[in-house]
Amino acid sequence: MLVVDDDEVLRAAVEHALRRAGFEVLSADDGGQALATLAEVLPDVVVTDVNMPEVDGFELARRIRASADLRRLPLIFMTTRDETTDVVTGLQLGADDYVVKPLQLAELVARVQAKVARRPVPVELLEHDPRSAALTRARFGADAERERARAVRSGRPCTVAMVELAEPDVLRSRFGGRGVDAVMRQVVDLVADASPLASVGRDGGALLLLLPEHDPDEAAAAVDEVARRVVAASLRIGDDRVRVSPAAGVADLVAAPDVATALDRAAVAASAAAVHLDLLTVRWNPTLTAPPKAKARRPLGQRLRTPLQIAATVLLGVVVPFFVYEALGRSGHDISNVAYWVVVVALLVTAASIWLEGLLAMAPEDPPGVPLDRPAASAIIAAYLPNEAATVMETVEAFLAVDYAGPLQVILAYNTPRPLPIEQELVAVARRDPRFVPLRVEGSTSKAQNVNTALAYVTGEFTGVFDADHLPHPRSFDRAWRWLAGGYDVVQGHAVVRNGDASFVARTVAVEFESIYGVSHPGRKRLHDFGIFGGSNGYWRTELLRATRMRGSMLTEDIDSSLRVTEQGHRIASDPLLVSRELAPTEWRALWNQRMRWAQGWFQVSLRHLWPVLRTRHMTLRQKLGALFLLGWREVYPWLSLQMFPIIAYKADAAGGVGHLNWLIPVLVLTSLFTLSVGPGQVVFAYAVAHPSVRARRRWFVLYLLVASVFYTEYKNVIARVAQIKELMGEKAWKVTPRAATGAATATAGNAAPVDGSAEGPAVEVAG
Repeated sequence: MLVVDDDEVLRAAVEHALRRAGFEVLSADDGGQALATLAEVLPDVVVTDVNMPEVDGFELARRIRASADLRRLPLIFMTTRDETTDVVTGLQLGADDYVVKPLQLAELVARVQAKVARRPVPVELLEHDPRSAALTRARFGADAERERARAVRSGRPCTVAMVELAEPDVLRSRFGGRGVDAVMRQVVDLVADASPLASVGRDGGALLLLLPEHDPDEAAAAVDEVARRVVAASLRIGDDRVRVSPAAGVADLVAAPDVATALDRAAVAASAAAVHLDLLTVRWNPTLTAPPKAKARRPLGQRLRTPLQIAATVLLGVVVPFFVYEALGRSGHDISNVAYWVVVVALLVTAASIWLEGLLAMAPEDPPGVPLDRPAASAIIAAYLPNEAATVMETVEAFLAVDYAGPLQVILAYNTPRPLPIEQELVAVARRDPRFVPLRVEGSTSKAQNVNTALAYVTGEFTGVFDADHLPHPRSFDRAWRWLAGGYDVVQGHAVVRNGDASFVARTVAVEFESIYGVSHPGRKRLHDFGIFGGSNGYWRTELLRATRMRGSMLTEDIDSSLRVTEQGHRIASDPLLVSRELAPTEWRALWNQRMRWAQGWFQVSLRHLWPVLRTRHMTLRQKLGALFLLGWREVYPWLSLQMFPIIAYKADAAGGVGHLNWLIPVLVLTSLFTLSVGPGQVVFAYAVAHPSVRARRRWFVLYLLVASVFYTEYKNVIARVAQIKELMGEKAWKVTPRAATGAATATAGNAAPVDGSAEGPAVEVAG
């Protein structure tokens, strides 16, 4: 051991304790003397004080970590309890541990012994990736160099392979980085079982395989077997099951000038295999195209479009009103007081409606009781398969496990730009269980087309519509039928987020969904006497769904269909106990894209349906007032919520400064308190009715309250305002879920069929 401290008494005590533990000990008065000692002797551990003359502990740490010979050396700091900044700085400089003065010598000895037993290694020098147990890129490269040299000397073959997965981005968006790491660990195990002689490394989202004694043809056959095992495996991420699609390429290590070139060639071949995802390993040859180039940066104007639109909302919502108040005030027509009261009333009305919805949601309605006989039911699962391939098998199995007393048909209506290995598994499931119909919809570019095409094959009296990440409660169809048999035409269930542990964003959405599906939807239903179909976990009378269809031209085709059936006098129930579990976005960018599509879709629906709703004879006055609030007020309120800023700015300017305003006007204080109570109230209501899996996470609700009060509510208001500008500018190019058309623009029954070809034809005609 090397002990470094300018305090002779303390240094001697540490030396004595370490010698009693069996260590040989050297000592130094300061960092300079320690560096001189390290130039001659390499100890197992350095224990150093922080505050020393000449070269202090921080500088000593910098020099040790900068030295190629010393960078692996374990380093323990000694610091006083008051020097907490020393601890942070020391750890940032590369210290491995610290002890606090006055020293507990037994603790210090234990920490030293721990570092001797488990020596820390800089991450770049690790031999194995800690998240997947595969070799690191550096260690794999060293092994490959050794095997290449051996193969060149002996004349024996040697090949490298790269295996990429098609789903990492999708897994990351749903389960976070931990999901990708969990999958990679399991894939590494599968590769090791399939090809025990191969060395396995990891380079980001790809696996590297070193296959000694294999020429490219033999290596390709071995990797084909690996791919078959991987694609057949049901991999676990926490409680969820996923499937992945490997794409592999191989390159001759001996024929390449060096290891780096061979790996680049294998990457080129893997990229070629990823085009088809047919489980066939591609051998590198000079005719293969180069790997795809990095995506070209969008023009500056496109990259600045959304920031400029956000700025435009501030201009229109704050700056312009301020100058309007100024101009009118200077002309003797001060309207700021009227505007102030309009904003106050707007805030009060909105807050009161939210409180009423919450209070009414505290007593959820139960579905009517009905006879035990259950009619045939169908489920339509809409999917874009490249993005859903990882999780769709789990979804299908969950639906086939539903406990429903009547006949149940499960249709997976999907579109895909290319054949995928998972399709063969879907065919196998259909042969095993005739209730399952995998339906590939050629030419589809939307969920609406998938659902509309699937209706041609539906045999159930009622139909549940789901996204491909939903796992229904086993008794969900039974509960849904009770509502439909009791006189309702559509029933909307409760979507519960099941990946809240993945990220802060997912946790935020998990609590928000409890507020939406557990409070707002059922509360609004009781307040306004009509409900909303939210796109998934919704159950329809089949004939009504066939007559209504989904309109792919609408960004929120679910809300559009809800308004169309409501205008015709049909009834939609909202049941917070009709549960399915889904996956939430885990990144802010994905959430922004999703909510922007929702907000612009709502604006489309408001423009299209507000006037028809007010004119229809099939809705009561109560329902019309509710629809007016839902479609009109929700689009105006994000702008009204900004108006207090220009009003206060104008009044401050007129009064000679903010300090001259009277902030204690009773109506202002009471209005502010009532409005601010909405956030905590919503969280309390959401917690009271939350699904047990979410309610158990109290910390999520506390964090949501803080985020919603400070940031999230205005975040959604910004999205709502920008969405209106995008719609008015005709901007409708969205990349929420990538879709690729491979045929005609519109899918009909004529260009869709069960993928095993077993069906004789659609159950009903589909209008062209």
